[in-house]
Amino acid sequence: MVNDPIADMLTRIRNALMVGHDSVVMPSSSIKLALANLLLEEGFITGVEVVPEKPQALLKLRLKYIGRRRTRRPVIRGFRRVSKPGRRVYTKRTDIPWVQSGMGVAILSTSQGVLTGKKARQLGVGGEVLCYVW
Repeated sequence: MVNDPIADMLTRIRNALMVGHDSVVMPSSSIKLALANLLLEEGFITGVEVVPEKPQALLKLRLKYIGRRRTRRPVIRGFRRVSKPGRRVYTKRTDIPWVQSGMGVAILSTSQGVLTGKKARQLGVGGEVLCYVW
């Protein structure tokens, strides 16, 4: 049993990137699917697929790399889990953080759904800061 499924998802992606895997598979949930779709929209991964299985569906992410063979490097440079089960971090719409001076993405859980920091600023909503991706 996993206490923090989002941290588990980020760790699985980080581990797969370190060893150069083309894809990573994990148990699916609605928040993980929303997070994966944001990573796809922002260009950090190349594909998202939900594989129906019993008793729980699986989420398969295709990872994205730059370069060829020996010079190949992952597009995702790093993750940082911000809000954790032991310490929730919330932000107002005026205080949404910038990640890596705008080169990264803050991902928030808002009343409008799971959004990037940029989209949350446009909609004028704050929420729980889930993680940073750069």
